[in-house]
Amino acid sequence: MTVSGPLRSAVVVNPVKVPDLDDLRRTITDALTAQGWPEPMWLETTVDDPGAGQATQAVRDGAELVFACGGDGTVMACVTALAGSEVALAVLPAGTGNLLAANLGLSGDLATGLEVVLQGGRRRVDVGVVGEQSFAVMAGMGFDAHMLDATNDTAKKHIGWLAYAAGAAKHLRDRPMHLRITLDDKPAFTRRPRTVIVGNVGRLQGGMRLLNDAQPDDGLLDVAILSPRTLRHWAALGWGVLRRKQRVPSMETYTATRVQISSRRAQPRQLDGDLIEPGKDLTVTVRPEALLLCVPQPAADPDLARDVGTAARDARTTPENATRLV
Repeated sequence: MTVSGPLRSAVVVNPVKVPDLDDLRRTITDALTAQGWPEPMWLETTVDDPGAGQATQAVRDGAELVFACGGDGTVMACVTALAGSEVALAVLPAGTGNLLAANLGLSGDLATGLEVVLQGGRRRVDVGVVGEQSFAVMAGMGFDAHMLDATNDTAKKHIGWLAYAAGAAKHLRDRPMHLRITLDDKPAFTRRPRTVIVGNVGRLQGGMRLLNDAQPDDGLLDVAILSPRTLRHWAALGWGVLRRKQRVPSMETYTATRVQISSRRAQPRQLDGDLIEPGKDLTVTVRPEALLLCVPQPAADPDLARDVGTAARDARTTPENATRLV
């Protein structure tokens, strides 16, 4: 799907994640108006509302496209608000972590993010649903959420996604979970994994692709059950993921439209890289093609980041877009 011509837009921005809000506003406004777009509305998130209310207000006020400019929580709040609507979501990464931006090939590059929007690539993608929240990338229970919780914000600010390695190291020797897993209407089975990932697209922080077969619009959730027992198992698993092998040691993969995970005790949980309340259960369903997302042209590859290079090259030759968000 390709959209051309100017659109009414709004920017939902987390002011805590943006060091110079005035500079950001000037850069986005100049880039849009240079292409004949109206000046966007500006809506700042708050501690009590990370973006859902602002995105909803933008739609109510006539926005046809919403820029989410913030970390994972801001983006996920906008996904939740816009899912099921005809309003497009554009991701402009800010802060120290943004899983959806990583899956679009964007890593703090404001110019490329703007170019993706202006080139008009649009794609309807599935979203996962947990309770009243929707996510575009993945949900998880166990080690991945432990890692997020243990990662230092200051380290993330200075060294980016590499900071997650330090958080991961703190939990490599944790005990496995006791889980009961049900996929659709199939018989439940038990496992003792370190983590379970339920994804719609496959990239982790830093661009590492965990779910090789995940497609953003196939109406299915991809499930990865990771069960390493020792440091050697972890190393073999990581090497298999890096090499993108079809069969990775200590990892099982499945697909389903509904995934129910139950634990004997409360476990840490995350949605799109944002921690949610620990719990004994994680039930995930899918809403097929519920979100209209701005993606790099030609917007057809299962890997949403595959075609971002063209937008990045074009952005470097566009003076009004030539800036970076840090």
